[in-house]
Amino acid sequence: MKKPIPHKANRTRQFIIEKAAPVFNKKGIAGTSLSDLTQATGLTKGSIYGNFKDKDDVAVCVFQYNVDYLISYLGGAIDRAATATDKLLAIPRAYRKLYKTMIAYGGCPILNTAAEADDTHQVLRRMTVEAIETMKQTMVDLVENGKASGEFNDKSDAGKMAEVMIALIEGGSLLSKVTGKKTYMMNALEQIENLILSSAVPRPQTIISAKS
Repeated sequence: MKKPIPHKANRTRQFIIEKAAPVFNKKGIAGTSLSDLTQATGLTKGSIYGNFKDKDDVAVCVFQYNVDYLISYLGGAIDRAATATDKLLAIPRAYRKLYKTMIAYGGCPILNTAAEADDTHQVLRRMTVEAIETMKQTMVDLVENGKASGEFNDKSDAGKMAEVMIALIEGGSLLSKVTGKKTYMMNALEQIENLILSSAVPRPQTIISAKS
């Protein structure tokens, strides 16, 4: 069956979202003007508002686009790993690979939106919380699967591990972005890896016989 061709209006709407995404992520909702959007897209005011109700509508769609990309990127890295331990380790490793792109993009979209929308935009605040909870649940499930398979210590607190991991990722991202120093993010990711490995049950080592 042939894949349906997207309607022109849908293609235009998607084009606007993709071009506006880095603008909103760098400047924020309040700091992004209509002229910023027309400049980024090359479209007129009428073309933009013919596809969206207002700037807030664009901002909401842009945030969902950014989150979907991040979740998809992390999901791909997780899926390529075999064991629960390696799947969990795939998260900090994915952020390490994504670091340069994320900084050039303006930082983590979840953190940026959380900081601005916390007291000013209830819809985006709710969406930010949902994105964080989605990430947390993914991490919790990986830890619980690891406990079930004997990879992680039974006493490992999956919820606590997930919250610490997210806090380190977002904190490291923020400090690296504002200071321009990569070490904040890299050290945070290293601590996440240490946390994961310290909670994992040591894998048995192959014992080589002295007679062999």
